[in-house]
Parts: sequence; C-alpha cells; structure tokens
Amino acid sequence: MIQRLRHRLNDLGSRVISDSDSEQDKLRKTLLIFASALMGLGSMLWLVIYHAMGIKFSATVPFVYILATAISLAIYLWTLNFDIFRLIQVSLFLFVPFVMQWSIGSYVSSSGVMLWALLAPVGAILVYGARESIPWFVAYVILAAVSGVFDFYLASELPKNVTMQSIAVFFALNFVAMSSIIYVLVSYFMRQREKLQTALNEQHFLLQVEQDKSERLLLNILPATIAERLKASHATIADGFANVTVMFADIKDFTRLSGGQPPIVIVESLNQVFSHFDGLAEKYGLEKIKTIGDAYMVAGGLIERSGPELATDDLGHTHAMLSMALDMIDYMETLPPIGEVRLRLHIGVSTGPVVAGVIGIKKFIYDLWGDTVNLASRVTDEADEGIVLVDVKTYECMNALYEFDGPESLDVRGKGKVIAYRLLRRRRGVPDYGVSRGLN
Repeated sequence: MIQRLRHRLNDLGSRVISDSDSEQDKLRKTLLIFASALMGLGSMLWLVIYHAMGIKFSATVPFVYILATAISLAIYLWTLNFDIFRLIQVSLFLFVPFVMQWSIGSYVSSSGVMLWALLAPVGAILVYGARESIPWFVAYVILAAVSGVFDFYLASELPKNVTMQSIAVFFALNFVAMSSIIYVLVSYFMRQREKLQTALNEQHFLLQVEQDKSERLLLNILPATIAERLKASHATIADGFANVTVMFADIKDFTRLSGGQPPIVIVESLNQVFSHFDGLAEKYGLEKIKTIGDAYMVAGGLIERSGPELATDDLGHTHAMLSMALDMIDYMETLPPIGEVRLRLHIGVSTGPVVAGVIGIKKFIYDLWGDTVNLASRVTDEADEGIVLVDVKTYECMNALYEFDGPESLDVRGKGKVIAYRLLRRRRGVPDYGVSRGLN
C-alpha cells in the first residue's frame, strides 16, 4: 500500500510540475503549492482554536479557505491551468484574513489576523514577479486602511470567551506564524534561485567554452576580419584588392614519394611541414589561404592597414612574403629524408590585383581569384626544387632589398611567354621582415 501511495503521489507530482516546464515555472509552482499548504495548516490551527473557544462564525472562515484551496487544486490538476490556480490562491491569501478579522471584530480583538494577508503581495512577488505584485500590494494597503477606518469608528467589545490574555497569545501566534511562513518561503526561494543561478553559470561556462572552440575553428578557416563580417551578416563576401602578393609552395615529387610510404608517415610529414609554415605565416602577418594536396598557398596585403605606416608600408607584405619564402627553403634543408628521399620545395610568387571572397555554405572557404593567383601557380610549376621564382612586379618592388638572378623567359601553360626572376637572398645589411618589425 505504501508503494502504491508513493507511486500515486509521484504521478500527481509529475502532473502538477512537468518536465516541459522551465526551471522558473517549476520554482513558481512549487512555491505556490508550498505556500498554500502552509496557509492551509495555519487555517486548520485557527479552525481548531476558534471551535474550541465557541466562536462559530469565525471558525467557518478558515474552513471555507481550506475547501476553496482544495477545489482550486482539483481544478488545476484537471485543467493544468496554472494562471487560474495562481489567481485563486493569491486572492484567497489576500481576502480571507480580512474577512476573518471583520467577522471577529477589530484589529485588536482579532489579534491582528489580517497580517496573514501580507502573504498575498509577498507570494505575488514569488509566483508572478516584482512588477506584477504591485497591484496586490496596493490592494493589501487599501484593505488594511479600510479595516483601520472601521476600527476607529466602529470599535466593538471583545467577543465572548476571548480575554486580553488570549488576544496577547493570538497576537504572538499570528506574528510568529506569518513571519515564519514568509521567512520559509523567501528562504526556499533564495536557495532555489541560487541553485538555478549556479546551474545557469555552469551552462554559460560550457556555452562559452563551446563558443571559444567555434571561434578558434572559424579563425582557423577564415581571416579574422572576414570571420567578423561573416558573423555580423549573411551577405555574400566579395572584395577586390589592387596590390596583393600570392605565394604557392609545392613539395617536389611528393605524389611519387607518397606512393611508397605508409599513410601515417605521409600525413605526419605533411602536418609537420605545413604546421611550421603556419607559424611562419603568423610570424610575418600573412594569411594562409589553403592547402591543396602537397601545395601550400599564402597571401599578403589582404589585411587593411591604416595610420602613419600606410604611405610607407604598402609593399611591406611583399617584403614579408619573400622573407617567409627564404625561411621555408631553409627549413626544408633541416628535415631528415623520408626513406632515401629528401623533401624539397619549389615556390612561385606573384604580385597584383585579386578578387577575394567566401564561397559555399557547407565546408566554406575563403579563396582568391585572378591573373595574379594563376600566375603564381604557373610560376611555381616552372620552378626547380629549392628555387623561388617571382614575377616581374614582385621583382620591381623588391629589387632594392633582395638579390635576384635573371630574367628568365618561361613558357607558361595558359599564359605564353612570362618573365620571371629567381630569388637568391636579401641584400647585404637588409634584415628579414621579421627582424625589422621585431617579430622574431
């Protein structure tokens, strides 16, 4: 029987407060049912006391409250309309104590039973909200004022069987009972709110962690400025740049090499090389665009610059690109061979106008288009291992800072005859871009 009763109570509890309710609604429903139960216990206590003292009419008031509460709870269980249940209960909290006081007599003779009505505005704060509780508090003040006027003009004698000693005891009971109920409700509310706040903080922390992960992932795919624009708007991102330096670095004969090695060796080797290149791109303030198999693409001049350096640093990204190219060639010399084959790069660099934008909605990518990109790719194909070839514009921009060999006339697929120069080294006394900018 106990198990059956427990199961029945659990069913009632799940019906009154369902899993679909928000945490705030669950708390409000719990508080209102808790307050109704406490008010019901107080009414039963008054019912017993007044009946024992022979005050028949006043004893009817708490009985009516208990009955009305039971009926409203039954209606709520049937309809699950919490708004109606809330309105009925708060109304009972407000009016029943005043009706009980008026049935007894004055504020003194009733031992201040109207204090129980204070539960109405306090309960309204908990189950409605601070703003919605204002009318209930105003109604409480008005009823208290009306009772005061009645007491002033219509003061009556004490009811039979009620002495001043009894009134003093009832005053103490009313104050203690009402204070206890309000304290318990507010205390429970605060504890539950703290639990909810703690849970909310934990969820916020976890959400922030996931957001940071997504942010890092987005920044690994797109330049920071493009990522911000993409988050702010769903409009197509397409920009034109007049002076961008593009570099392709391709591992010589890597396709042939990969055919005779286990997959893990190939992937780890590429990851080691390209991760180092990522660090160089970050060091020199350049944008890695993408990797295509064993080819690495990077660009400079896509980040908008402003301030006093604008007039003197228009070609800074080209200087940075050539410094990075030399570092990449040097780095490849430090790598141990794979089997009997040493990894070598051939690099092509071109400077000029490009179009840049984000394409796709799934696995989207930030990419570049234009003759400058095509020329960099074609020049890379013509470069021998360990060689950096640059186009004419790059040579003209950087001839004062770097030593070149050439010119060379290349027969480039799709472009015809193209003039290119072989990058040798920085000129004597010229530091690399990282040193000159304090980036090392």
